[in-house]
Amino acid sequence: MKKHIPNFITTLNLFSGCIGIILALQYRIDYAAYFIAIAALFDFLDGLVARILHVKSEIGKELDSLADVVSFGVLPGIIIYQLMANSPNTPAAGSYISIFSLIALIIPVLSAVRLAKFNLDTRQTTSFIGLPVPANALFLGSLPLIKMQAGFSDSLSWLTVFTDNYYVLALLAIGMSLLLVSEIPLISLKFKNLKFSDNKPQFILVLIAAISFILITFTAIPLIILTYILLSLIFKPAA
Repeated sequence: MKKHIPNFITTLNLFSGCIGIILALQYRIDYAAYFIAIAALFDFLDGLVARILHVKSEIGKELDSLADVVSFGVLPGIIIYQLMANSPNTPAAGSYISIFSLIALIIPVLSAVRLAKFNLDTRQTTSFIGLPVPANALFLGSLPLIKMQAGFSDSLSWLTVFTDNYYVLALLAIGMSLLLVSEIPLISLKFKNLKFSDNKPQFILVLIAAISFILITFTAIPLIILTYILLSLIFKPAA
């Protein structure tokens, strides 16, 4: 029975992604973004529980990828589509379907490619090659939350250049999606042990993430993901 527990948690990841998609389609993109974080929590827990229970299954691996496509591919893709379609400078504004905003669907497409490559790539056992899809989803999913935060603070109003500009959003969608399928080696977020010397980039990232989120909340999320990429470039994990 215990071998099914991690798979059940994985289905909660998928369920969270589906709820987020419904909210995003209703343009409740701030609430939809929260469900990316909830899905990411379940995505973390299923692996953790599987290791604690010492269970592993091929169906669990496939189910995890399918859930991730929905929660970290389709959901952020729809969120970015909604931001692009409703931005003040979007081309062909007011049309029933914003054709020019469909570029946001590169996010689920390349997320699916990234996950398929990961399942087959034997190099990605102790590190990643290309940006993990949850990290990309958290980066893109933070944009509506930053938009909301900027609306409550005059000092943060300049952030709307990233959340309300069609062309900036399009560049972010394309650029971040290309990172998914890039050959850039990135560090794993798993701790080998509790020694600082063996987990320098992980400890540094956790410290920066905690301080940044306390100080600037949602605005910290893109900075944390960019710090993760920068630390990977500095420490250069073996592919």
